[in-house]
Amino acid sequence: MREFNYFQPTEIRYGSGRLSEVGEAVAGLGERCLLVTVSPESAPVFPALFDRVKGYLKEAGVEVEHFAGVIPNPTTDSITAGAGVAKEFGAEVVLGVGGGSSMDTAKAIAVEATHPGTAWDYRWLSETQPTDKTLPIVAVTTTSGTGSEVTQVSALTNPAENDKSAIYNSILYPRVAIVDPELAVTVPKHVTASTGFDVFCHAFEAYLHPNASPLTDMMALEAIGLVAKYLPTAVEEGPNLEAREALAWGNTLAGLCIANAGVTLPHGIGMTIGGYCPHVMHGEALAVTYPEFTRYTYPYAIKQFATMGRIFDPSLRDEPDEVAAEKSCEVLDEFMKKIGMWLSFEGLKVSEEELVLIADHSQVLPDYENNPRVAIRDEIYEILANSYQRD
Repeated sequence: MREFNYFQPTEIRYGSGRLSEVGEAVAGLGERCLLVTVSPESAPVFPALFDRVKGYLKEAGVEVEHFAGVIPNPTTDSITAGAGVAKEFGAEVVLGVGGGSSMDTAKAIAVEATHPGTAWDYRWLSETQPTDKTLPIVAVTTTSGTGSEVTQVSALTNPAENDKSAIYNSILYPRVAIVDPELAVTVPKHVTASTGFDVFCHAFEAYLHPNASPLTDMMALEAIGLVAKYLPTAVEEGPNLEAREALAWGNTLAGLCIANAGVTLPHGIGMTIGGYCPHVMHGEALAVTYPEFTRYTYPYAIKQFATMGRIFDPSLRDEPDEVAAEKSCEVLDEFMKKIGMWLSFEGLKVSEEELVLIADHSQVLPDYENNPRVAIRDEIYEILANSYQRD
């Protein structure tokens, strides 16, 4: 067994009904809390949810200021607006409630509110990195997708540069993550599918990653199994709490995987798609290239692809690894069709001209280097071009 390290400082509170603990969790970190969310008007359930959160905070003696300016694919402008509110309020702790965009925004605000410049100045490529001045973060996830509640990553987009990047620093690990599956029962069908597919991608790419370990492999395979079994049910039966609990746990496991292993080629491409086409959801940006990615990669990771294929289709257990690995591509295709994630760039309203720009910049992030087969620029463009239309 090879040597490995594993680090996870986040206190995870998993289980239905755990939202009621948010006040106590925040109060242990500060008396003045900036609540970071999307607009309450963006979904009928949000006003009641946000009022519940505020109530729990006030019961715990915490003063609350609400920044409701989170947008999908958070931008530098939206983060700066939230950081301004945090500074004016004198926030001592930042609470992100929502999906990945809300949690990523909360993390970036925690940096920008306490450091010179903007959050963009502290992304992973920069020489300057966040310090322990960063405000403590608490995360409450309402979707089962990004794993941001247990990672050290905050994805952010600079519209002026058409660039989606990330702050990557251990200081961004939330101090407390509340994973309450009841909060996901009202998530719309397509959002459930998109975020759930992201769980699979996190787990599978961590399983493929050169930094994978016996511990991340164990969690990744468990997460893949949960997605395979429960995501179709959650898509079709949103209020099914058994399915929501399973996906919430799978999402947590997958987040723990990428925090210590990482992701590969599809995420590097997906981040670039988000930079040029912010209307495309992150899960969509992954799904649209996955059929081409699997066929490009599987010959270089036979064992991992065979194992994945057998999880989705147990009949492959009797097949040799080489056969199971090749068939896993078709098996995953069928799963994506089943959950409504069989996508094309044409359908996502991404132009062929934009594909050239995406290919040109998909090697800015190092994720492609972690793929079992390392792609050059022209191979990335071929993956993109072959994903423009689908039968």
